[in-house]
Order: sequence, then C-alpha cells, then structure tokens
Amino acid sequence: MDVRMRQVEVAVIGTGWCGGMRAETLAKSALVDRLHICEINPERLAEVAALTNPATTTADYQDIVKNPAIEVVYISTTPEPTHYPIARDCLKAGKHVLLEKPIAMELAEADDLIAISRDKGVKFTIGYSQRFNPKIAYAKKAIAEGKLGKIVNVMVSRHLSRSLGAKIANRVKLSPAAMESTHDLDFVYWLLGAKPVKVYSQGAYGFMKDLNGSYDCMWNTVNMDNGTLVVVGGGWNLPPSYPNYCATWIEITGTEGSLVLDDTSRDNWLNTVENGTRFPMSTMPGEHVDHMYAGQMGPETLHFLESVLLDRPPLVAPEHARMVMESYLAADISAETGEVVSLPLSNHALATLADMKAGK
Repeated sequence: MDVRMRQVEVAVIGTGWCGGMRAETLAKSALVDRLHICEINPERLAEVAALTNPATTTADYQDIVKNPAIEVVYISTTPEPTHYPIARDCLKAGKHVLLEKPIAMELAEADDLIAISRDKGVKFTIGYSQRFNPKIAYAKKAIAEGKLGKIVNVMVSRHLSRSLGAKIANRVKLSPAAMESTHDLDFVYWLLGAKPVKVYSQGAYGFMKDLNGSYDCMWNTVNMDNGTLVVVGGGWNLPPSYPNYCATWIEITGTEGSLVLDDTSRDNWLNTVENGTRFPMSTMPGEHVDHMYAGQMGPETLHFLESVLLDRPPLVAPEHARMVMESYLAADISAETGEVVSLPLSNHALATLADMKAGK
C-alpha cells in the first residue's frame, strides 16, 4: 500500500468543546482507521460517541496510553494543569501528540515535554489554530514575498464575548494574555520569523474581576530582536449579546506597504425575532457546518495527522510554543510590577513569577 494512503488509529483525550470538534473531524477522515475517545464526563462521552462512532470509549486516559495500536493522540483536556501529565505519559509511550495550548503551566514542564518528544522521535505540536486562518496565511505569504518591505509594526486587537470569557476564565486562573493573546503572539512571531526580547504589559479590571480576579483586557508591547514593534491586545468582556463572538483586527505596517486584516466576523449577520442579532461562525476555532468546517481547527486537526503519515514537521514547533509561553509569562510579570521584562526571563523574573503564583 502507498504510504500516503496508510490509515492510523487515533485517540482524542478530552472531548469538550475543542476536543469534540477534533473528534468529529477525525471521525470523517479516510486517514483514520479506528478512533478512540476518552472523556471523564459520562454524558459528554455518550454524546460524542453517538456523533463519532468510535472503536472504543473510556474515562481513563491510561487506556489510551497503554494501547500500542494508537499512534496519534489529540489532548484537549481541561483544566489546563492536566496538559503536562497526560502529554508526558503519551509521549513516553511513543505516541505523536497534538496538545491544546498552553503547552504547560511551568517552563520546566514545557522543557520536559520537548525533551521527551525528541528522545522518543515522535511529533509533538501545540494547537495554535490561528495559523490555519486563510487571512493569517496570506499575511505570512505577503511578508515572505517582501510586499510590505521591512516590517516596522504589527498590531493585533482580539476580544471575546464575556459569556465565552467567563467559561474559559472560570476553569483556570490564567490571564487574557495566557489564554487568548497567546494565539496572536504565536502567529505574529511566526509571521516575523523573529524572537521577542522585551515585554511591557498593562491590564484593566472590569466584569471578570469578581468572577476570578482576572483582568478584562491586557495590552502587551513586545520589542522583537529584528527591531519590529509588536502590540497585542486581548480581552473577554464584549457584551453577552454576541455568544461565542470573537472580534479581531490586525494591522501590519512596513517600509513598503501595509496590510489590514478585518477578522471581526461581521460578514455573517443573523437576525431573528426570537434571539435578535447573532454572528454565526464567529468563534476562534471555528465550527462544523453540515458537510463543511467553518474555521481553523478542522484543517489543523487533519494537518497534524498528515504530518505523521507523510513524516513532515507540523506547522507549530513545540520550541516555538515554549517561546510564546515565556512571552505571556513576561506579560503577567510586567502587568503586576509595572516594569519592562526582558527575555529570556531572568532568575529575578522567575522568582517574581513564583511569588505571584504563591500569592494567588
């Protein structure tokens, strides 16, 4: 059989919102021989099983780890502190792993996962699905072709509805920089092919403070090693009348041109007597729409599977995800102290971060 047509056994661990979408995508793929799903919520497990007709279901992820037939694992568990131990066990078992962001809660954990994947010779990537947004792909192409000249500045403003923000922020004590702007830091660094050297961040409190003590929004200024200035703002306090709505505006300016990307999802506008105005297909990861997938997570899911089958590197290197992690940790430190934080993080900065975590 042609190696490009080989099928594999695949598992999804954690089938909530994102994991459920990945499971549905994989269930429809001819590249998947047998699908296995793991979910600790029995009602959700039954719901996803009905949608995907998996070969096996389980509430214990060790059943996935111990099954030698499973080659590829997608880890979409919450809360986020579960990422490290589950990914570690899967990688140690020699399985290729796509892990939702964040890569880990601690830098040492991220380093450990990267080291294990190298030692085992398996593919390991992080779910930064915005790289599969056609608008972001076009920006990458335009910059690579020199259409904008030397990039001087990149500005990204991304804001979610408070209904979605509350859902995300209520499960883990992470900032908007860590949970939302992390996507933008990832693709901006990727667009520029550069590394961050200094971070300055400020946050503002509002609706979210009483819920979990989080900022409503954070704005992060990043100086890159190639001289580009990056400004990334993110929040989760848009009115609840926009369920799952994500509005993003991107400006890229260079010496020879500029590129403005309107990703506010206002092009699909549904107005009904019962519910008023809604903006369908406006979530960050996208969603299934009958036979189509509207958004980024579907293509990203299949991309990783093809990376394994064709032995190609996945689009997101875990080392890059680790760099992004260090950037949003620097943003958290800066917002707390009011100081500019240099990268890589110094021992003093790491001690400050540890004190902040202990205080919370």
